[in-house]
Amino acid sequence: MTTLAFLSANLDLGYLLPAFREEFPDADLRTMAELGPLDAIDAAVCWCPPAGLMARMPNLALIQSVGAGIDHLTADAELPPVPVCRIVDTDMASGMAAYVTWAVIHGQRHMGRYLASAAAGRWEEAPIQPPRAHRVGIAGLGTLGLVCARALMALGYSVRGWSRSPREVPQGLDCFHGQTQQAEFLAGCDTLVCLLPLTDETTGILNRDLFAQLPRGAHLINVGRGAHLVEADLIPALDAGHLGAATLDAFVQEPLPPEHPFWRDPRILVTPHIATRTQPAVIARQTRMNLERIRAGRAAEVAVDLQRGY
Repeated sequence: MTTLAFLSANLDLGYLLPAFREEFPDADLRTMAELGPLDAIDAAVCWCPPAGLMARMPNLALIQSVGAGIDHLTADAELPPVPVCRIVDTDMASGMAAYVTWAVIHGQRHMGRYLASAAAGRWEEAPIQPPRAHRVGIAGLGTLGLVCARALMALGYSVRGWSRSPREVPQGLDCFHGQTQQAEFLAGCDTLVCLLPLTDETTGILNRDLFAQLPRGAHLINVGRGAHLVEADLIPALDAGHLGAATLDAFVQEPLPPEHPFWRDPRILVTPHIATRTQPAVIARQTRMNLERIRAGRAAEVAVDLQRGY
């Protein structure tokens, strides 16, 4: 019998169980409340699992993230040497493109100002700028970044991208890479979208030095990871005019505490990590496929390079 454990220190993964029962009808599915003997567990389905727990599972064959990122797993210094897989979901990409497109338009078309005017019963116009005159930079040109770039380009926005190394990109997308081209990339971003993987190199990349390289009044959209942003640098950058607004969907501490100053700053729009979500059936199906490949002696299709962090 296959035994799967659903592991998280801060999220109830019970919502996945019906879908996993469909994909693994004969499996033993265990939650954090009833893990039982750890040597019986074959695969761990995870989001921020307790540190060191999987190292105590001697027969573990697969560590499956329930999202596209795996930084919540690599933070565990005792991560056992078994395949680590992430989720690849085309619906997740379209969901992210919808969120990012909304966030760009919301800022570029002054929708926050219109909402405030509507609430006060005021008919007030803001300057209208065509999309082609607004430059959107996407930091991170993986699957999600490229889908967002195509969506924004289709609406007429001037889009540029930045990645750690050269990438093949759609025609019309200005592409920059590496540290030597980062400043040039940033200088042309009226809106900056962060979709980078979280690695040692990108932790804290959204900081005061980076903000100072953007055009004054730029809009920051962080849909990557909370740890990309140095939170203490954001409000000072807004006060100094280096940034004009920020839309944030990921945070170091989630849920964001009620007393956090981001909630009360009208220049900052907070959403509760909902930019996009993967359906449980997709997670269950990819977990089964990965486990079957591993048991057949083949590499899992979406196994992660732990040295690179993605």
